Amino acid sequence: MNGEGDEDMKMEMKCEEKSVYMWGYLPGALPQRSPILSPVEVRLPQSIDAGRLWADVCGGGCGFAMAISDTGKLITWGSTDDLGQSYVTSGKHGETPEPFPLPKEVSIVQAAAGWAHCVCVTVAGEVYTWGWKECVPSGKVVGDPNTAQSQEKDVFERQNPFLTEQVSPRSHGSRSTGGAASGMDGKAIGDESTKRRRVSSTKQAVESSSSGDEPLSALPCLVALNPGVRIATVAAGGRHTLALSDIGQVWGWGYGGEGQLGLGSRIRMVSSPHPIPCIATSSVGKDRSAALPRGSMGSEGQGYRVPGSYIKGIACGGRHSAVVTDAGALMTFGWGLYGQCGQGSTDDELSPTCVSSLLGIRIEGVAAGLWHTICISGDGDVYAFGGNQFGQLGTGTDQAETLPRLLDAPSLENEHARVVSCGARHSAVVTEGKVFCWGWNKYGQLGLGDVIDRNIPSQVALEGCVLRTVACGWWHTLLLAEPLT
Repeated sequence: MNGEGDEDMKMEMKCEEKSVYMWGYLPGALPQRSPILSPVEVRLPQSIDAGRLWADVCGGGCGFAMAISDTGKLITWGSTDDLGQSYVTSGKHGETPEPFPLPKEVSIVQAAAGWAHCVCVTVAGEVYTWGWKECVPSGKVVGDPNTAQSQEKDVFERQNPFLTEQVSPRSHGSRSTGGAASGMDGKAIGDESTKRRRVSSTKQAVESSSSGDEPLSALPCLVALNPGVRIATVAAGGRHTLALSDIGQVWGWGYGGEGQLGLGSRIRMVSSPHPIPCIATSSVGKDRSAALPRGSMGSEGQGYRVPGSYIKGIACGGRHSAVVTDAGALMTFGWGLYGQCGQGSTDDELSPTCVSSLLGIRIEGVAAGLWHTICISGDGDVYAFGGNQFGQLGTGTDQAETLPRLLDAPSLENEHARVVSCGARHSAVVTEGKVFCWGWNKYGQLGLGDVIDRNIPSQVALEGCVLRTVACGWWHTLLLAEPLT
């Protein structure tokens, strides 16, 4: 669920001495499961094959965190709580960071995690994935199957109360008339009023997926892609995955019932990577009053040529997706109940659709949360839309936004946002010298020293280092920084 701006900056970062800081909730990584309310440094494991230095942070999923070492090892931690909510997805290392058991010859350059699945891309452009089996496409399985089977059995027998997050709070057709919950009690509406329905639906889904087969794939799977396809970056949503090739083509697989795979239909399951048509004649967003480039749109019913020649950035939310073209156009698709597609409505978008209200603004990075989307422009401005029950949009209210809204918080005045990331219900940006967080803070995931939600961007106190990038997990946040020289 992470997205970043200034990708070139990240790729050019040298593996000099860097520090990883973490705050928030990692059940298996914390004594007495107490949240980390302020930044705490994470140490690399003292093992020969783990590497000597940190290279990048990757956020994480439910109850586990991920980062990458200078030797290309995926380092994971925080999975051994007694409820099993993080499954075997992070390698069952507990509070000690350890390399995830990928093949020794594999060197990881980027990774992402959904609720209970992970995906990573190697220096060779190959993709490995593991976790929920419905998120794992057909491909070559690597590792010891006997070990995996015992892990799967152990985890499957545990009760997981957090599975309710996987089910939409409200199911609907391609058109919906209701908006997101708002007002002083809006926080409770999206989470609690449909809890029983979600628990029941999730139980049925788990039982259905496990009939005759275990629902988890503990062993990494080498994803089977078309010959010659090299993947540059990956993104993971609730139950779907996007992969971006080195020539700017988007591939997707997993669950697509709300259109989050962008294939023009409500196909529920895509078991192998499919190309997603993005740069083509596309529909214009719902906000037709927005100023469009001269000659870009013909009469009603005609298509609109999306600015750009290829896709340069991708992001996955809970059940929606977003991509950015090389020309800075933002496109969204998938679940729209809270306005998280930014089209001025609560409709689902089954195909990639240009966010027309942002045309003319060059978007450089995008990130997606469970029900919201944040993007940053080339000018360093921050735009937000979607669900806002916990202040995750940073607008100063809890009102949902169906169109992108420019954040004009005093804390961001004269700040230039460079990197953006979203957790389930919180957001973070790194500017030239600061990191800001806002949204849900029950587990200290904002790093502000308390558990009070914030509805405006708030600076995290961290001195003596140069901030490089931030990556939000579902209930935690990771920051990569270098010491001042």
